[in-house]
Amino acid sequence: MNFIADFHIHSRYSRATSKDCRPEKLDFGARTKGIDVVGTGDFTHPEWRKELKEKLELNENGLYCLREQFREENGINEKKVQFIISGEISSIYKKNGKTRKVHNVIMLPDLDAAERLSKKLEAIGNVHSDGRPILGLDSKILLEITLQTCPEALFIPAHIWTPHFSVFGANSGFDHIEECFEDLTSHIYALETGLSSDPPMNWRLSMLDRFALVSNSDAHSPGNLAREANIFNTDLSYESIYAALKNNDRKAFAGTIEFFPEEGKYHLDGHRNCAVQWEPSRTRAASGLCPVCGKKLTIGVLHRVEELADRKENFLPPHARTYERTIPLAQILGACLGTGPASKKVAEKYRLMLSALGPELSILRETSISDIKTCAGERIAEGIRRVRAGELSISAGYDGEYGKIKIFD
Repeated sequence: MNFIADFHIHSRYSRATSKDCRPEKLDFGARTKGIDVVGTGDFTHPEWRKELKEKLELNENGLYCLREQFREENGINEKKVQFIISGEISSIYKKNGKTRKVHNVIMLPDLDAAERLSKKLEAIGNVHSDGRPILGLDSKILLEITLQTCPEALFIPAHIWTPHFSVFGANSGFDHIEECFEDLTSHIYALETGLSSDPPMNWRLSMLDRFALVSNSDAHSPGNLAREANIFNTDLSYESIYAALKNNDRKAFAGTIEFFPEEGKYHLDGHRNCAVQWEPSRTRAASGLCPVCGKKLTIGVLHRVEELADRKENFLPPHARTYERTIPLAQILGACLGTGPASKKVAEKYRLMLSALGPELSILRETSISDIKTCAGERIAEGIRRVRAGELSISAGYDGEYGKIKIFD
């Protein structure tokens, strides 16, 4: 079975998230986007687990569905969305003489495992104040506790290149996975590449060949679901997802749906407050210092990839997975209609297109340009065609500032 999965999201109990990040709205949003499996996010938070137990029911396949009484009709896609228990944990600790800040995503086969693991983590730090708890816990020890509690858990280092909170981050990361997880590295099966990098960037590092490279939205609102996602071709079950990632099975885990990496918030180097946006070569020539304020620049993802890469740009591994780059439909519509993606004009056109053509990912990836033209007009059809072809102008993101994409001059 072919299905799309977005594992890394957040509930309304995480900081800076929408109040709509609750099960019924996530189910509605996933169907609108065309996602088959969505993470619950934030399983460590007691109130969120309580809500998940109330509103979700466990299927025989180790995944959950929304109980029928909470389901909201959307008139676009009435398939049952499957929920997989997931959560992100922020570890801040000292290792090898340096402060480390690493985010990790954990996926579990059921809420009972989530309860057991959360109780152990509650004895170590505060899991009540934030859906993504901050723990003074070495990532290796977190992995060890996770595996002791639930051997079937999937432990995935999150957005591995971002400067401030990741395993390879320029500010607080490591140069090798083994430095972080030591003798438990063999239990890491997958890495999340993050919005500011894409598969070709990661293919430049031979040390990553053994890992399944996943992409997720890290959504803080239902509208941001599936801005990155994973494509599977296997049975729809926790066991099959686990096996596909553990074995790095290129048939079962078929590929990813990606941001254009330049649009990510940390693609290039720079200083947002000083309006300095630099390619890595220019940063190196300036010894990493900002020409405006004289302080160290925030080193971006591309720079960090180049530092650790042992292959040239555009290297293609023999067994590379397919990947597709895209842009959220509302963003495309905004560019075509000359307005913001959150405008009423865009919302009306978005609903019209989905009612006529189906879920968003189908429109972006599969619907014929002629059908889009008939439904939405020539300009929108041309906008989607340009996105599919990568015929875009992008001013890359840096130092926490999203990149700016132009579809039309």
